[in-house]
Amino acid sequence: MKDFLMPGCLSLILFAEIGVAANAPVQQAKLELASTTLQTVTAPRWSALDRKNLKLKSAAVLVLDEHGEEVYSRHVSEPRPIASITKLMTAMVILDSDLDLQEKITITKDDRDLIQLTGSRLKYGAALTRKQLLQLALMASENRAANALARTWPQGKSAFVAAMNNKAGELGMHASHFSDPAGLDPGNVASARDIARMVRAAMSYPLIRDATTTRSISVRPYRKRGELRFGNTNRLLRNKAWDIQLSKTGYLNESGRCLVMQAEIDDQPLTIVLLDSFGKLTPFGDSNRIRKWIEN
Repeated sequence: MKDFLMPGCLSLILFAEIGVAANAPVQQAKLELASTTLQTVTAPRWSALDRKNLKLKSAAVLVLDEHGEEVYSRHVSEPRPIASITKLMTAMVILDSDLDLQEKITITKDDRDLIQLTGSRLKYGAALTRKQLLQLALMASENRAANALARTWPQGKSAFVAAMNNKAGELGMHASHFSDPAGLDPGNVASARDIARMVRAAMSYPLIRDATTTRSISVRPYRKRGELRFGNTNRLLRNKAWDIQLSKTGYLNESGRCLVMQAEIDDQPLTIVLLDSFGKLTPFGDSNRIRKWIEN
């Protein structure tokens, strides 16, 4: 099983320097206990699973347990376009700052998608708080919301993207690069391993966990209109068989369908990364196949 090293909560690193005298039985006993504990923590409990029985359609797959042990992996080192999975990094950069989450931000034409030419339900003049825009970017993958968050960064959008890449470096995401805050540019790339690092880092942000697992949210961005209701892009949140703590979807022609999750399966916290799936429902199908494979 390959090693998977990540900073902070992204990996479990056990390192001890134990000086043992030649005639020190107490120290020797401590050393033996430490060795036993290490074997228990890193025991490959997943070795009993028959990988031949797991038929997945996603091009790149990585499933890690809470200790960073690989449950399943395929093509995990190659950088790939990650589409809106990018928005997890956008959210972390915003939340790491001291910007006021209750500040009202107005959508302008500068927030348009000029790369993929996608539309938006947030028209020019829509006004929401920074927190609401963050929630919509994460839950509904709202591109104008993500662009507005970057545009209102104190030093501007370019500085925001630089902060995203700096954050990636801090997390050890060395096979990654970010070009825009919404994931619309195919130049937003990362390996499955790096995405797992990002997911595990994002787990330490309560707002990200809450926003990405909320099924829907209603906002009132216009004074003279009613509420707008936005739904979560991860349909597995409506499936009672799943216990999901964090999730994010993504799609571009260049990236295929992507899905990342932190979920509990068979009482085990797992990080799941599925990249470059063909077909709208394929990542959800692969997720269910992984769950049944582990539970059975």
